[in-house]
Amino acid sequence: MARPDHKDTVHKTVESATAAASSLVAASWTRSIRYHGLDPEMRQAAERVEVQQLAEARQAAEQLLLVARPTLQRLLRMVGDDGCCVLLTNAQGVILERHGSASLAGDFDHWGLGEGAVWSEAAEGTNGIGTCLVEKRPVTIHRDQHFYARNTGLACMDAPIFDHQGRLAAALDLSSCRRDQNEAMSNLLGGVITDAARRIEADHFQAAFPGKRIIVGQTDPNGAPVLLAVDKDDLVVGATRAARQVFGLDDAALASPRPATDILNTAGDSHGLDQALAGEIRRALARAGGNASAAARALGIGRATLYRRMKQLGIDPSGD
Repeated sequence: MARPDHKDTVHKTVESATAAASSLVAASWTRSIRYHGLDPEMRQAAERVEVQQLAEARQAAEQLLLVARPTLQRLLRMVGDDGCCVLLTNAQGVILERHGSASLAGDFDHWGLGEGAVWSEAAEGTNGIGTCLVEKRPVTIHRDQHFYARNTGLACMDAPIFDHQGRLAAALDLSSCRRDQNEAMSNLLGGVITDAARRIEADHFQAAFPGKRIIVGQTDPNGAPVLLAVDKDDLVVGATRAARQVFGLDDAALASPRPATDILNTAGDSHGLDQALAGEIRRALARAGGNASAAARALGIGRATLYRRMKQLGIDPSGD
């Protein structure tokens, strides 16, 4: 039996309310047709911003690009650059930077995966970058899950990156045009991309609060970084998106800083609080080479207080 063409598959799926309600891809196909007025068979090349607009977008994301670059390069080495490229976009889906084999640059450009190309859902329909930015969660769009027929040769694995204020800042994308890449491999690589995006988000958060202590809270159920930035007075002055959700923080709350212990207690999880405090003490001791007095000074507490907390948290003073 002949397989229906891509356009028919998209339209039949969109017409099924049940499918649209239960599937991320079907919901995105529905948005692509009903809200963005797109046609699955449109052959027009990917939209691009002007050179000046790209320069401005890159300047606005300068710190994120600087922090992310080492991870992007490591990621490409890990997955290999044979038919793959790693992309970082802004929150509007504009590709700010591409990492991939120079010998395949022409192929990537052919697919519209060049710097300055716009891969928002409004422009390209269902795709890894745009749908990730809409859903604000990791997504994998494998080949014919794309909205446009011209993109069905791609497998795209994406994860969102949130800035130090918890706002959507970027999408990290791995796009592959390898013919031998199956859906199981795409899903596996999706996990790698998600881990890399979380690492970039954590690094960017720390870079945004130089000189501040970073408290690592109990892991978010989705693995997102739960980080608090604390000043010398033990007041919380910054929180990642996941930390804001865990501790019920917003911009207004952070504008009137509260002690870290008060905020950690609001999670209602004493184990999570103990874990965060124990981690902070162990890191201070490690940085001080095991010298309790130096660690106490770094934490802004007395030596006796440090020993009391270590005893409460079951931390061996000898480090054994």
